Amino acid sequence: MNTAFIANLILATVRMAIPLLLISLGELYGQRAGMVNIGLEGLAAIGSLVGFLVSFVTGSNWLGLLCGALAGVAVNMIYAFATVTLCADHTVYGMAINIFAPALASFIYRVYFGSGSELSQITLMRGVAIPGLKNIPFFGDLLFNQTPMVYITVAIVIFTAIFFKRTQAGLNYKAVGEHPRAAATLGISVIRVKYLACVICGALAGIGGAYLTTCYSNTYTEGNVAGRGFIALAAVIFGRWTSGGILLACLFFGFCDALQIRLQVGSFGIPYQFFQMIPYIATIVVLTLIGAKQAGPKANGKPYRREQR
Repeated sequence: MNTAFIANLILATVRMAIPLLLISLGELYGQRAGMVNIGLEGLAAIGSLVGFLVSFVTGSNWLGLLCGALAGVAVNMIYAFATVTLCADHTVYGMAINIFAPALASFIYRVYFGSGSELSQITLMRGVAIPGLKNIPFFGDLLFNQTPMVYITVAIVIFTAIFFKRTQAGLNYKAVGEHPRAAATLGISVIRVKYLACVICGALAGIGGAYLTTCYSNTYTEGNVAGRGFIALAAVIFGRWTSGGILLACLFFGFCDALQIRLQVGSFGIPYQFFQMIPYIATIVVLTLIGAKQAGPKANGKPYRREQR
């Protein structure tokens, strides 16, 4: 282990934490409004495909990210209508999204590109160096010479922290997830907030998926989300439903993912499948240690019916 190894590990940790962080923030906005969406894997999958396809056709990574967000919102509206309007079970429709969206992404890819073995590629989004900060020894080039999406994601984390802790709108938003009937008596439109939460969740999860194919890898492959949607659920719990905590949780999981790739390269005579288990083992350990001790918003996953008292 030398300086180059550590530098590459830090760089990979940041790159791998970003899509996970975007998806986790989407779930945070959902759960703060009482929406427990376990369909994040599916939302990221459809965002990944649409982001890649639009970037391939137009040559614009930004347009790919935008369309990935719109695709995530469109698919998540199925979940929103079923759970908010019809008061259906959140878990059932979340799993339905996880089954439907990846299959739809695979179908669209095969229809457009065919079933050949040749992988189509795009040009990835380029990094943008921040003047001054880039010159900081060691960490400057690693942390401040990233793609614009890294800086935007950090800005979303900061905005989210301020929104939920320092604004009246954020407090009203959280009230819907804690006690929707009490929120309704204060004139807050619970249904509107829940639908808004589903829009934000779908958009951020879709962008997280699109990041994988516009900023991280220059091609699309089935299964490229690789369980990040489920790890994002753990990150929300690990982060205690705060944006700062989720940031630290995603950096931890990103570090585990980056480490397993570096260990695969070293091989050490151990089958690579053993190293691939590291992020998922870390997720299980985290949930085992703190999952039962932490409680999210009290109305999480509970249907809201306006006619009930």
